[in-house]
Amino acid sequence: MKKIWLVVSCLILAVTSINAQNIQYPFLNTELSFEERVNDLVNRMTLEEKVGQLMYKSHAIPRLGIPAYNWWSGATHGIGRTKEIVTVYPQSIALAATFNVPEMYITASQISDEVRAIHQKAKNEGRFGEQYYGLTIWDPNINIFRDPRWGRGHETYGEDPFLTAKIGTAFVKGLQGDDNKYLKTSACAKHFAVHSGPEASRSSFNSVTSTFDLWDTYLPAFKALISNGKVSSVMCAYNRLNGKPCCGYDLLMHNILRNKFGFTGYAVSDCGAIAWFTSGHKTHENPSLAAMDAILAGTDLECGDEETYATLIQSVWDGKIDESDLDESLKRVLMTKFRLGMFDPDSMVKYTSIPFSVVNSEEHKEQALKMARESIVMLKNENNTLPLSKNIRKIAIIGPNADNEITPLANYNGTPEKIITPLAGISDKLPSAKIIYDQISYPVVNREELNKIDIQSIVKKVKGADAIIFVGGLNAELEGENGDAGKIKYDGFNGGDRTTIMLPEIQTRIMKALHKTGKPVIFVMMTGSAIAIPWEAENIPAIINVWYGGQAVGTALADVLFGDYNPSGKLPVTFYKSDSDLPPYEDYSMENRTYRYFKGTPLYPFGFGLSYTDFTLSDLKYDKTSRTDLPVKVSVKITNNGKTDGSEVVQLYVSRTAEGYTTPISSLAGFEKVFLKAGESKTIEYTLTPSELCMVNKSGQRFVEPGAVSFTVINGQNRIKNDNNGKQTGVIKLEGEPFFVY
Repeated sequence: MKKIWLVVSCLILAVTSINAQNIQYPFLNTELSFEERVNDLVNRMTLEEKVGQLMYKSHAIPRLGIPAYNWWSGATHGIGRTKEIVTVYPQSIALAATFNVPEMYITASQISDEVRAIHQKAKNEGRFGEQYYGLTIWDPNINIFRDPRWGRGHETYGEDPFLTAKIGTAFVKGLQGDDNKYLKTSACAKHFAVHSGPEASRSSFNSVTSTFDLWDTYLPAFKALISNGKVSSVMCAYNRLNGKPCCGYDLLMHNILRNKFGFTGYAVSDCGAIAWFTSGHKTHENPSLAAMDAILAGTDLECGDEETYATLIQSVWDGKIDESDLDESLKRVLMTKFRLGMFDPDSMVKYTSIPFSVVNSEEHKEQALKMARESIVMLKNENNTLPLSKNIRKIAIIGPNADNEITPLANYNGTPEKIITPLAGISDKLPSAKIIYDQISYPVVNREELNKIDIQSIVKKVKGADAIIFVGGLNAELEGENGDAGKIKYDGFNGGDRTTIMLPEIQTRIMKALHKTGKPVIFVMMTGSAIAIPWEAENIPAIINVWYGGQAVGTALADVLFGDYNPSGKLPVTFYKSDSDLPPYEDYSMENRTYRYFKGTPLYPFGFGLSYTDFTLSDLKYDKTSRTDLPVKVSVKITNNGKTDGSEVVQLYVSRTAEGYTTPISSLAGFEKVFLKAGESKTIEYTLTPSELCMVNKSGQRFVEPGAVSFTVINGQNRIKNDNNGKQTGVIKLEGEPFFVY
């Protein structure tokens, strides 16, 4: 079969060459505009050929020299699922924990370099139409991580719309490149627009959402990626929104996405979503009706089976839909290919010259390590338990994730050359120390297995250790996308989602036993979501969250544990105390959800993260009055008063109250990560635009109202305590007429 495909590919290449040299269709004329070339190509296609281009496995058209193409590629945290050895960076939630926008851009730029190089290699070898080798990247996932039980939350940038917009925009810009004419790769904002579980019923679930929550929480990041990031693609979601399947919802896909947001790129369905109009949501009697509604709503490309959009041919023949409606979608799809340079000589597209040597290069490995270091969040460090001495003689490294090479890679991952687990990283750091290792168990066990584990044998084994490091948490086999995660049934998990946010009981039992030894216990969490750890927070002296930190997580962890790197990561999600803090999972109202609306006391708040040094804020300056339609300037000085160099994230939050309007308790409106040597000071400046000062009315309009705006500037280590040295507050008076943002 492979030989046959190779012959067909070579024939297509030959036809392409003949067409390019002898026929010279206008769509191959590089002196014409992309619009002119797209129009010419569309006019030359038959109806069947057009429909064949509207499927993610786009058909070859030999007579026009067009090879097959598979649109499905992913690069959530490095190019995923190819057969090449690639760089695997930390998972998205960990990248968000860096709060570092410039480094996020660099990371995405490196990822797109690897995508381009791998694609070019496949192209040069005549391998057309292979999944995961294309230039159309269906990332990033910018859904709001509204509930920690959602399994796919670790693919996102957390619970806050502002942070998601800033990190996501940097990621898109890094993927798409800086050329004025050509895209390096095509990024995709997904899943439009209200999508965050439940995984097990996503093919039939109806997300009931108020207009206020839609515009206040779920849509802002998409607006930012379209307006500021110029993202070239959007993927619509599996679920229904207020009774309508997202991929066929005209209000969502046409009125909001196209008209209000001005999106001009192509829209693709999540894979299988349109077929589920009929089989899952049961809103459409047959695939033909589903396909017509999707295409008319503006879903240009179908990912899934070829049976649903194939019905469009008969629908046109029967006069149920105009061929011009297909042309509109086809032009958007083909425009992306032209912008990627797929119809132009390699010599004209600078990205085709990216050498294959960039893949898994030393520079990329160093960036993966850097981002892993910056993502680590130190949650507790009682009595300066950390950093540990490198002269330690005997250390115990215990737990299910201590030497598990699957856990750091999360999901949608590529294959790295080498994975440094926590055990390997610590072993490298301590070549002369005696190391005791035991996995003990899987991260979670079912009730009948719980009492069979001999914990006391572990206690005896670690006797004499100077310190105990327990590496636990979760993994992407437990939390993740339905179908990828949840294949094995465990208590507390369902189809990739979690049914409880509590740390699996087996891990708490083990740590209780280790704690009784009197030795210092350090709890290292590997997770993609917030875990409730009330006993550990009260009793374990040091707690570190390393997320799913990618190929270099073990080295990064060891650098933090032994003081070679000062931790600077901050939480992009709220860590709650227990399940009772959360509303019902299937309730999409934002009431009492995330730090913006949660009325309780969290275990660890959004934006929190400790350091080995002390930072203070002072000299707050700001515009005390301003017009509603003008930006406001705020500045503050941050000083490293400790003895250790380090980075801190200075965060600005705003809050507004107005009679008759629902408003968040507070909202992130600015942040900057700054590195300071011991004793050094720097001034941070913020510009608050009307977008950061606005409110949302019940109709979904974002506007700035005259009146008082309270704000707080705070450093990350002080988010958990009321320390005025780490916090500066002020009130801005806005004057003038109400100003509508959009």
